[in-house]
Amino acid sequence: MKNISQREQKKQPKVRTVKTAMTGKGLTIHAGLLPVMNFMNKLGFWNKVKNEVHAERAPNARYQFSDAVEMIVTGLMTGATAMEHIATVWSDEVLLRIRGWETTPAATTLGRIMKLAGHANITELESLVHSFRGRVWKRAVRSGQRLQSALSCMWVDIDSTVDGVCGVQEGAQKGYNPKKKGQKAYHPLMAFAAETREVLHSWFRCGSAYTSNGVVAFMKECLARIGKGVKVIVRADSGFFSGAFLSYLEAKGAGYLIKVKMKNLARLLSQQAWTAIPDHPGWEQTIFQYRCTDWSCARTFVAVRQLIRIEKGLFELPVYDSFCYVTTEAFSPLEVHRRYGERATCETWIEECKSQMHAGTIRTSQFLANAALFQCAVLAYNILRWMALLTGGLVRHWEVKTIRLWLIRVAGKLTGGHRQLVLKLPKTFLHQAEWNVWERMSATVSF
Repeated sequence: MKNISQREQKKQPKVRTVKTAMTGKGLTIHAGLLPVMNFMNKLGFWNKVKNEVHAERAPNARYQFSDAVEMIVTGLMTGATAMEHIATVWSDEVLLRIRGWETTPAATTLGRIMKLAGHANITELESLVHSFRGRVWKRAVRSGQRLQSALSCMWVDIDSTVDGVCGVQEGAQKGYNPKKKGQKAYHPLMAFAAETREVLHSWFRCGSAYTSNGVVAFMKECLARIGKGVKVIVRADSGFFSGAFLSYLEAKGAGYLIKVKMKNLARLLSQQAWTAIPDHPGWEQTIFQYRCTDWSCARTFVAVRQLIRIEKGLFELPVYDSFCYVTTEAFSPLEVHRRYGERATCETWIEECKSQMHAGTIRTSQFLANAALFQCAVLAYNILRWMALLTGGLVRHWEVKTIRLWLIRVAGKLTGGHRQLVLKLPKTFLHQAEWNVWERMSATVSF
């Protein structure tokens, strides 16, 4: 046994001593930004930001507002969580050569540039999202994709999110914060296209804003930019159960599916006539008309309930778990419940945008600058979602962190002179097939 053990030990490969030398040139860990930059160029990103966002510095300034937006958007795609990280990303000599820049600004300079943002610039950045989305969706339809959101019916999920802050920042106030009560925060409002997972519209708000504050004006902007010919169905939680909001959607011909929130809801449901749901033991359903006190008309309420247990005492009392919605759609109660359940993924998208793309993480001391940075994160998130949409296949279902891990953080070496540059990648690496489709799409797509 001892001899066998010795022979097995001899077969083990020897760990070789490796020395390091920081002498490599033209190396990068973000080779995957090349397809992204190609896509942004085809989309007309640089010219759009330069021509449509009017926050210009002095003519002799080395860097303009549009340059800062570009650096921040691409830096966020690599996972940057601070201005210093963005400056570090753009200190990469390979990225500088590909983009044609000799130097890039320091983190403090980026911060000063973003503080130039005013209310009009925030609106201009929001408009860019809709402009780019229109181009991408038209390209997707032309390529043969049955994009229902662009052709017939668009489900729009609305939700808000709490973005806690540390320190003193303009607009950060105490408000609804279920995780850290009493912490100052911002309270952005976001609308997502359920089919493509992209951000349709977003507002950066103070932390004291209630969930549905300004939602009518928010939807007015959103619907104006979606365009005509497509039916919009808004799906939202009970925080948006508002008569004014429902009346506005009805006036615009939009549908809705919103969870009900009322003090007397339990008593109201107990007064309805319930029927068993076929093939679903323990489940019951009901549909009824009801008019709340401040409403101008009655609306359709749909409810389902599930038997949880029967409490035994003097009488046997059934205990139910109930779900109630107000809707314009002619679905069965169980189908309404299922459709609303799909909204749970909206919270996942918010976390993806906030935690993986770090929307709202990079901040300054000024509220409008932070709002501009938030819109930059929305642009970065949507660009990756649009690229995934046009790439299709497995990539379309990947989250931002997966795209970043397998398609952006790719090692490369830049070779060649000024006339011809070649970015060499590893001969084989994981998800190379997806990379080839991703790169080919960015190189051949046209708008």
